[in-house]
Amino acid sequence: MTNRVDDHHDDDGVDRRGFIKCMAWAGTGVLWAVSGGVPKSVSLSSIRRSGLPPGFRGELYFAQLSDSHIGFNKAANPDVTATLQEAVARLNALEHRPAFVLHTGDISHLSKPAEFDTADQVLKTLKTDRIHFVPGEHDVLTDDGRQYLDRYGKGTKGAGWYSFDQNGVHFIGLVNVVDLKAGGLGTLGAAQLAWLADDLKRLTPSTPIVVFAHIPLWSVYPDWGWGTDDSEQALALLRRFGSVTVLNGHIHQTLQKVEGSITFHTAMSTAFPQPAPGMGPSPGPMKVEPGRLRSLLGIASVELRTNPGSLAIVDQALAAGSAAGMAAPSKADSAGSSIGIDNFAFQPAMVTVAAGSTVTWHNGDDVPHKIVSSDKKFAPSPVLDTDDRFSTQLAAPGRYEYFCALHPKMVGTVVVR
Repeated sequence: MTNRVDDHHDDDGVDRRGFIKCMAWAGTGVLWAVSGGVPKSVSLSSIRRSGLPPGFRGELYFAQLSDSHIGFNKAANPDVTATLQEAVARLNALEHRPAFVLHTGDISHLSKPAEFDTADQVLKTLKTDRIHFVPGEHDVLTDDGRQYLDRYGKGTKGAGWYSFDQNGVHFIGLVNVVDLKAGGLGTLGAAQLAWLADDLKRLTPSTPIVVFAHIPLWSVYPDWGWGTDDSEQALALLRRFGSVTVLNGHIHQTLQKVEGSITFHTAMSTAFPQPAPGMGPSPGPMKVEPGRLRSLLGIASVELRTNPGSLAIVDQALAAGSAAGMAAPSKADSAGSSIGIDNFAFQPAMVTVAAGSTVTWHNGDDVPHKIVSSDKKFAPSPVLDTDDRFSTQLAAPGRYEYFCALHPKMVGTVVVR
């Protein structure tokens, strides 16, 4: 299906150039070839159907996998291990063996040791020299990400950022899934940005750069948390280079955007698809017919014309996906209150209770959430998987702001009288 977008305005002040491709499901990965310092890509599912495109040759081949979510077992894909194994099998069947594989985060679903163990068992069968990782928010749910760092972050800086060189290309792994703030997006932080500036100092403008991180470094759809708050500071450091490719995961579909010498790509998940930006009430696992999960390929291509202001695929859907399913604030004083979590929203988003009341959150989503007080007025919840509950007693009158530590665009308020 092809749609033409003639008008589209948002407030980020960036012209969208080139084209955007949205793939609802492929369940595989991406093979990259670098030729003359310029990376070009082809999806593994495309290779399976048609083979390598003519002229797809390079001095360096590497692959990208993302969002394996080992441990997820809901209806959208009850066997994510099997689909990761299929992606690995397709990589291993390639004519050109990739020098390495980039995994752009969410290896696990709940940061459980058994989930990482399963992922490791599958990934160690890859026919490649090494695998480079960056964490997704699902990989750092416990112990401030220490488990992730112990397994995959040896030799890295801070929360797991690092760089390396291969065949004249400089690769930079960034981390934008820790220290998230209420109502915000992904964040890099001052320490990582200072390290990035120092890392780039020695490089000439002709050095090809490949950056990889979990959450996109451009504002795909801020209402769903699909962007990074301080990405512009990182991009400003990269604009002096003639060829910059930015690889991300997180949104479980392929999007591409070009801004000058910087090309942005997001990757499909090996676990489950998510809706196209704004094309639904919320992000999250998208169910398709079980028998078609591996073969269904939904493609919507959009041609964008350059007009003053921003052009993007998402503005048209802002109204459609704005507040569907949101309940009105509750003002009933009571001995307790229940707050549902559905479609990546707290329902109701505001409740008023009497002092000493117990407030209980119930997760009705297919993905985990974690309740955190914005100003540390109550202890955070454990990670809440589907149907889990968390309760806390609020004794002192006041206003209690909170958010989801995994999805910080989700915010709520409890008023205690």
